[in-house]
Amino acid sequence: MRDLLGITKALADRNRLRAVVALEGGELCVCQIIELLGLAPSTVSKHMSILRQARLVDTRKDGRWVHYRIADGDAPAAVKDALRWLHRHLADDPEIARDAQKLKAILKLDPEVLCQGQCKKS
Repeated sequence: MRDLLGITKALADRNRLRAVVALEGGELCVCQIIELLGLAPSTVSKHMSILRQARLVDTRKDGRWVHYRIADGDAPAAVKDALRWLHRHLADDPEIARDAQKLKAILKLDPEVLCQGQCKKS
């Protein structure tokens, strides 16, 4: 039951749902997620921490860069089920479609330049 409660808590926020769906396309740097969601870096870090604690996402550090991806094969069955359910139910959502278009543009940007720009804003 603990896994299920953690998953439902993590998915009970619009921005966390948007982040999870964005990660379905592959690994993203935290700067890319910040740009997509349009939130403060500290807010995105908190959201991603909640998703990580629920085991919905995995993280990888590469120097000063933090990358997130959907939890892989060793994720609990409840996580896999929740991710499939999300994909099914959000596939036609207009906000998710807008995010997908915005993410295409973000992925064309140099992540280092993007992250440096965000550091100057904070």
